Amino acid sequence: MSEISVSKAMIRLTEPLPGTKAAGEPQVRRGRLAMAQLRDYGLVFALAVITLFFEYATGGVLFQPLNLTNLILQNSYVVVMALGMLLVIVAGHIDLSIGSVVGFVGALAALLMVRFGFDPFTATVLCLAVGAAIGGLQGYFVAYLGIPSFIVTLAGMLVFRGLTLALLQGASIGPFPEVFQLLAKGFLANFAGPWTALLIALALSLILVGLNGRRRAARLRNGGEAESWAAFIFRNGMTTIVILAFAYQMSAYRGLPNVLLVMFALVMLYRFVTTRTTIGRRIYALGGNIKAARLSGIRTERLTFLTFANMGALAGLAGMIFAAWLNTATPKAGVGFELDVIAACFIGGASASGGIGKVSGVVIGAFIIGVMNNGMSILGIGVDYQQVIKGIVLLAAVCLDVYNKNNRA
Repeated sequence: MSEISVSKAMIRLTEPLPGTKAAGEPQVRRGRLAMAQLRDYGLVFALAVITLFFEYATGGVLFQPLNLTNLILQNSYVVVMALGMLLVIVAGHIDLSIGSVVGFVGALAALLMVRFGFDPFTATVLCLAVGAAIGGLQGYFVAYLGIPSFIVTLAGMLVFRGLTLALLQGASIGPFPEVFQLLAKGFLANFAGPWTALLIALALSLILVGLNGRRRAARLRNGGEAESWAAFIFRNGMTTIVILAFAYQMSAYRGLPNVLLVMFALVMLYRFVTTRTTIGRRIYALGGNIKAARLSGIRTERLTFLTFANMGALAGLAGMIFAAWLNTATPKAGVGFELDVIAACFIGGASASGGIGKVSGVVIGAFIIGVMNNGMSILGIGVDYQQVIKGIVLLAAVCLDVYNKNNRA
């Protein structure tokens, strides 16, 4: 028998029996989908467990309307910056300077509005431009000069912390104009009385269910993997219940804060950018394999520059939100913020090596950090032990990321 005949016989022997492939594929696809859903739902389950634990440990204080409002106000800047940090981490970099940029932009806003009499709108635009310029400058060193982002942003952290002290000269500046304070302390007008928050939450829930239904139908039309109807109804039903319960609690105090609406708009925008746009897909390609991205025609230097400029703009916005919430610019504003933001990204599933991460996961990670901070403060746990606990949680999240990566390999 010739070598060609032997090869053909071996190929026939290794082919699956008729009907085996068709019977096995659905089980394999369902298994992959179940594992992906398990990873996503595991993060939600962790947030639920942590929230319920602190609700029990604090004797019901955590879910009180006033405390929920404070939880949103105190952690809005973490969510805002985590969206920008997600893109930086996905691109394969890190930004350690954002806490210092928060303090610097807050100090600049105070000088413009309190000392020099700028109107809040003009001052806000200028501060956002300054934040973007700071991020772009650091991105230029990283992208075009090839300096590691860790070194560049570490230097930026020191530089802008020093500039903050120089601007404020060691003293706090305030108060801000009332219009500017509405950014962090204002609430949406209750056009329907106490039902306003519930009506908005109901409309939002219907929109989310509709979008998820369209996405599921599109996957099925294209032959992709989609969750079962039971899982779809359960997931969207639980999401709707949580949104309505949250809105009900918020309506018992003063309604929906303005900063919550800003945060929600940014989350929707960045979710769209990361999942539906070309630039979003290119950022993931950049972090996944930079050499392959360059060979495919992606301008990696410009993309890296833009991710840092975006991070700087969001850090500037967070700086103004924090300053408006305190109603003053202080020399220590932003100290340690970068730790909470980076922890939120890694806890939310972003990979330390780049190329992996979701907006939804980062938002959940930010709220895990926020609930832990709020709950431990209510329980009277000292700052020293709070840092220890958050460090352990962060290390566990990174270890889980490495474990999942090794299993995928």
